[in-house]
Amino acid sequence: MDVLVLIGRVLFVVLFFSSAVGHFTQTDAMTEYARIRGLPQPRVAVLAGGVVLALGGLSVLLGVWADLGALLLVIMLVPTAVLMHQFWKEIEPEAKQGEMIHFNKDLALAGASLMLFAFFAHVDELGLTITGPLFTGL
Repeated sequence: MDVLVLIGRVLFVVLFFSSAVGHFTQTDAMTEYARIRGLPQPRVAVLAGGVVLALGGLSVLLGVWADLGALLLVIMLVPTAVLMHQFWKEIEPEAKQGEMIHFNKDLALAGASLMLFAFFAHVDELGLTITGPLFTGL
């Protein structure tokens, strides 16, 4: 089972790493999108988001305080869903559908991240991790 958990962690973080790379390689385009969405300090938000995605993903992947990494991903995903993918404000059907897909994806990933947080913080056998949990007894 340890190997299955590790494979699951590897597959889970691929999206976060690719998104983090996008935050750093497509900063100008992402900053403009964040500006249009009304975020204050959009460039800072984009770069900070990339850092959080990378750190959270790396933590979950390596199993270094993986509970904290999963929590970082939740902290990133929920506001992103609500602030960046406001499908309810879209008028054009295609834009509305695209934003709804991104909104639902972010919420689903936040839910999975919460489950991982609980798993890493409360299960005795973590399976192929470098450290134990940071949060215990919550």
